[in-house]
Amino acid sequence: MLGLGFAAVPLYNLFCRVTGFAGTTQVATDADADLAARMAASAGGRMISIRFDASTARDLPWTFKPVQVSDNVAIGQRDMAFYTARNNSSVPITGTATFNVTPEQAGRYFNKIQCFCFTEQTLQPGQEVEMPVLYYVDPAALDDPNMQDVEQITLSYTFHKAKDSAQ
Repeated sequence: MLGLGFAAVPLYNLFCRVTGFAGTTQVATDADADLAARMAASAGGRMISIRFDASTARDLPWTFKPVQVSDNVAIGQRDMAFYTARNNSSVPITGTATFNVTPEQAGRYFNKIQCFCFTEQTLQPGQEVEMPVLYYVDPAALDDPNMQDVEQITLSYTFHKAKDSAQ
């Protein structure tokens, strides 16, 4: 039972990454994105709306928001979104971002190639930075009956103070 308890969290995380369960997004490479772009050419340039959402945990004195609230992108084509973060405190703070997409069934098709959420971010007092996320929506979404009526995907991030952050 003790071993099962330790294995449960990594197994659940693996399950979510593979299936997109609970809006878990996929991590892709440039080669994956190139393949998706070639597949998208046969998709007829179908567009989908992406909405960007941002929030911070109560204990993190940052301002965090998307530069653009929404964008229309061609399925299979790479796109880049930017978020800004500002440390409003008088000390350096390290934060880490959690993320998901809604509707949940879109998680398995939303692929991030590069993202600020892959690493912790340290901001100095008063520092403001622009943070990019490079992504695409897999054209396989067009073949999924559960995605048939999806016209918008919301990408949400919440920044939390990292456990080893000073303050």
